[in-house]
Amino acid sequence: MGKIFHEIRDPIHAFIKIDDDERAVLDSRPFQRLRCIHQLALTYLVYPGASHKRFEHSLGVMELASRVFDIVTHPNNLTPQIRELFPILEIPEKRAYWKKVLRIAALCHDIGHLPFSHAAEKELLPDGWGHERITRELIFSSEMCRIWDNMTPHLNAEDVAKLAVGQRKAPDLTFDDLTAILSEIIVSDAFGVDRMDYLLRDSHHIGVAYGKFDHYRLIDTLRILQPPPSGSEEERSKEPTLGVEVGGYQSAEALLLARYFMFTQVYFHPVRRIYDIHLKDFLLEILPDGKYPIDIEDHLSFTDHEVLASLRKAAHDTSLPGSEHAGRIIKRQHYKRLYERIPADFQKNPLAAQLIKDAAESAFGKENVRYDNPSSKEEPIEFPVLMKDKSIESSRSLPQTLLQISPVKMEYVFVSRECWDDASRWLSDNKHDIINS
Repeated sequence: MGKIFHEIRDPIHAFIKIDDDERAVLDSRPFQRLRCIHQLALTYLVYPGASHKRFEHSLGVMELASRVFDIVTHPNNLTPQIRELFPILEIPEKRAYWKKVLRIAALCHDIGHLPFSHAAEKELLPDGWGHERITRELIFSSEMCRIWDNMTPHLNAEDVAKLAVGQRKAPDLTFDDLTAILSEIIVSDAFGVDRMDYLLRDSHHIGVAYGKFDHYRLIDTLRILQPPPSGSEEERSKEPTLGVEVGGYQSAEALLLARYFMFTQVYFHPVRRIYDIHLKDFLLEILPDGKYPIDIEDHLSFTDHEVLASLRKAAHDTSLPGSEHAGRIIKRQHYKRLYERIPADFQKNPLAAQLIKDAAESAFGKENVRYDNPSSKEEPIEFPVLMKDKSIESSRSLPQTLLQISPVKMEYVFVSRECWDDASRWLSDNKHDIINS
């Protein structure tokens, strides 16, 4: 790493230090654009403090990635098996190169995000595209490649891309054990620092305690481990993964519990969800062919600011496309929750919410009804745990509360506020018959 050029004060990590090469990335157009992309889309309309941007989140991810790298690659923390797998980590020049790649990849992991981040990304991008693919395109762009070439040492754009998006989002790229484990530091489901930072940062700005956990202790006990055998010794996986020493196991549980509560209490908050739906409906009407631009130059010039300007204009001019949806957001006339998934109803009929949605559409018109079924889409996470006797156990074999937590699954039926009173009375009179039909 070159000389320290600057210190950036951060509410989560105190001071984040960057060198000259990293400053060049910060000053680039793709990264500066993140100053104009809200981390949590329109959540600030529900939680006023949630106005933070992906710019500072990306700095936080770089800081945490660097800390994790230093811990998990320290000679004292490498088991003999891992030391044998990664002899490159004992070569100072190679170790320094990969730490630099990791820090830069962490900085760049979100540069492909669309305006208002994840809101309706699937519906608003062409088939086969996601923000990770745009991130890759930007990393390989001529503008960014000039930055990689001017670094000391020069960085390989493909190395940066692999670590920034991970194996699941880049199946066409070839990952060896080293690049796979380094990408896990950023994007893994269990201990990815992207997750760590957004939980800490989101809870801080929103003003809730749900997302807080002892990340200092957790990071200090992270290790690169080979998963325990699922059957015979021959079945032992040869692919290393991020795990934790048993002394940090409770901190690992706290991280996963923090994520669960942030989803149930914040990310899947019904008013936050309906604002995303109104925003999606607005964008489907105003974007060419209802799709975000994937051209790099168009992407770089399209931020939350442009969308908000269009929203405000359309909200006050009924002749413009998307005017109704814009008004719902700007004038706070969002649809109201008619029904939320209830365990007792779900036990009677797993399709209860969808049946209520269908019946409401018949009674009040499709244009007055919206259905939403957000899900965390995760089974209980499994990770290796290094025991006191140096054996490795699966987290699922240890006493824990995590296996008792199901993936977060919510269902909402919303109706326009103009018909909400009638719809509420209608549902009270008819819910039993609808669910048991």
